[in-house]
Amino acid sequence: MEEERQLRTGRKRKRRLRVGRVFTLFLVLVILISGLYAVTQYSSGYKLANKEVDLTIDFEGDKLQAGERENILVLGVDSRGQKQARSDTMMLVSWDKQDNDVKIVSFMRDIYADIPGYQSYKLNTAYYLDGVQLLKGTIQQMFGLPIHHYALIDFSSFESLVDILAPNGIPVDVEKDMSEKIGVSLTQGQQNLSGKELLGYARFRADENGDFGRVERQQKVMEALKDELLSIGNLSNTPKFLGAAEGYIETDYSRTDKAKRIIDALISGKLEIEKLTIPVEGTYTFSNYKHAGSVLEINTEKNKQAIEDFLEK
Repeated sequence: MEEERQLRTGRKRKRRLRVGRVFTLFLVLVILISGLYAVTQYSSGYKLANKEVDLTIDFEGDKLQAGERENILVLGVDSRGQKQARSDTMMLVSWDKQDNDVKIVSFMRDIYADIPGYQSYKLNTAYYLDGVQLLKGTIQQMFGLPIHHYALIDFSSFESLVDILAPNGIPVDVEKDMSEKIGVSLTQGQQNLSGKELLGYARFRADENGDFGRVERQQKVMEALKDELLSIGNLSNTPKFLGAAEGYIETDYSRTDKAKRIIDALISGKLEIEKLTIPVEGTYTFSNYKHAGSVLEINTEKNKQAIEDFLEK
């Protein structure tokens, strides 16, 4: 009896070992296939972008201190093939890595700004005059913000990246019919927007809200893109997106750091976004200058304080 019991026990152990080995082998195969897929898709996206990031951009970021929020100056530019262009979108994306929360400060492009070395113009003119570094210096001079990195994307590249990330479109609730000066026609209601349509939605300003409405939609687009990027059902598109980002997004981040920022966000599974628009309500007046056109003259100190309060809470 004892010998039979030991024999049965031995057979069960062998079965468990076989099942365990099969499962381990299956897991290894899944990892290898997933890795091969990711590498192939990354390479496909990188080749699709068809250009290298310009590493000669004049930019000197501030040193990130321990425990400090990481501030990234994010710019959207409508270059249309020209070397000089004005920055249509200007955001400071501020990331608290410890709590993994993101806050976005959007700067209105018509803010009347003292541009170092030049006479005062609209804030978006700083990029036109001397690129990212001058815009960084202008924002820092006005609001005292450390800026550690920058990321810049041309509008045509934005369209391509959106279509790679979400081939079936990004879900957006379009609040009204839109078509004037955006190159597409959008109808009111919930719908999935292609890259071109999403860009048009973000750029629309032909209503009573003007640029303030446009900035609000830009922030809404950032939220929608974040949701799409963090969607579990969208993970298969992420490697190709990362590869394409190498060519489409101009930044001072290294290739490794650029991918790491996105992977950190994916692993965490959460990125709560709070938003602020500068100037804040009640701190600006409309003015007009012959050399600059219609501008927003702001109370710099009140807006500086608003940013400090926003980032600290």
